Parts: sequence; structure tokens; C-alpha cells
Amino acid sequence: MVARLGQGYVAQGLGAADLFAALFGSELRLRRGKPRWHRRDRFILSASHNSALFHAAFAEAGLMPFEALESYCADGSGCELNVSERLPGVEGTFGSLGQGLSVAVGMALAGKLDGSPWRVYVVLGDGELQEGQVWEAAMAAATHRLDNLCMVIDWNQMQVEGHVDKVHRMEPVLAKFEAFGWHGVEVDGHDLPEIFSALSSARTTTGQPTVILAHTKVGMGVPTLEGVRSHNMRLPADVAQRALAELGVR
Repeated sequence: MVARLGQGYVAQGLGAADLFAALFGSELRLRRGKPRWHRRDRFILSASHNSALFHAAFAEAGLMPFEALESYCADGSGCELNVSERLPGVEGTFGSLGQGLSVAVGMALAGKLDGSPWRVYVVLGDGELQEGQVWEAAMAAATHRLDNLCMVIDWNQMQVEGHVDKVHRMEPVLAKFEAFGWHGVEVDGHDLPEIFSALSSARTTTGQPTVILAHTKVGMGVPTLEGVRSHNMRLPADVAQRALAELGVR
């Protein structure tokens, strides 16, 4: 998908692929062929530029046809560079980073008030934690005891300007959320049993929202790309073919 453009968000997509596999392949309550099914779990991608991964997972989950991926980033396509509500089943458009948790809190609170069975899941990038709005939303979630809300932080230590610590140091992240009243879990973002255990913990925790801090490596699964911090990576066709071959061997 990205190679057709020659450049895009492939490094962070590979890094978060295990998280999305666990969410869309097992955790989220969805109905194939019905992206707007009213009892679905709500999923919000706050880091909406991670769109190649999102659309691929959406197709794998049966929420849109695989053929739609061929129009990724084409004019008029629902599969935009930044995930948007033009695609049926997308819960919100978050081109401005740091807004996803606020919307997720609103949805979770609405679900509580309505007595709805669905849960709300939101994936944030680590750089988004530098936005003050995230922490306002974190306070609100704890205040309203939103145990139907689960946030996953894709902790790949990369943002547009480089390593997150070079921009704005945020550790200790988990302790901060716990101080705000959240239930916190730390996992290896490439260890599926750990991810499943954390998601199960979120489901069974009462009276608190849950944050899962997932340590991920950009470019994971492709040795020549692993650890290469490139927010918007140049990906010519030959590099993409080599990456696909490496994934096939793995």
C-alpha cells in the first residue's frame, strides 16, 4: 500500500501490527460486513496517520473489502492518508493529534449513561502524550470511573521531530496515569500472550479506566527496517519487495 506512494507511515505500522492483530483479530466485538453495527465496540485511532495499518486491519476484520486497499490515498477514496469518517465504521477524524482520548471519554460516558454493552478502545502514539488535552481527558475518565474505556499507548519512542525524549521527556508514564486514578499495565507490544492478558485485565477491572503501555519497535518484522526511526519513510518499490520477502521468511 505504501510502496505505491513511494513514501508513508510504514515504520510505525509495522511496529503496532501485533497490537492491531490482537484488537481486530480477537478483542473487539465487531460484526463482519457491518461496520456500523450498533452493538460494536468503538475503536478510535487517535494517531490517525497510522492509516495503512488501520485500513489493512479493517479489511482483515471484514469491515471493508480488500479491494478498497488498492485505492489507498487516491483522490476520492475512503482510505485516506489520515483515517477519517469518510470510511463507514470510522468513529472519528483525528488529524490533530491528542484529541482521540477526549472523544473516547465522551463515548465511554455516553455508553455508561445509556447502559450500553459496548466498550471503547483508543490507541494513542507516545508523542501525543505531550498534549495537555490528553491529561484533561485522563482526569475526566478517572472522575467518571469509566471502566468501559481502554487506552493503548503505542510506545515506539518516535515522533515527527525524532526520539520523544529529545522533544519532551514523559517518563514515568504509567505512574502518571495511575496517579490520575487509572489501572495501568505495561507490556511488550510484540508479545501476544502479554497483550491478551492486558486486554483481559482491562475487561475485568471495575471502577477505573485502563491504560496499556505497549513497548513497540518501529519496522518490526522486517530486519532492514527494524529500529529505523523515520516518521514518514521513503519506500521505493524495490525496498518494499525486499521487506515483503523478509516478512515471508519470518
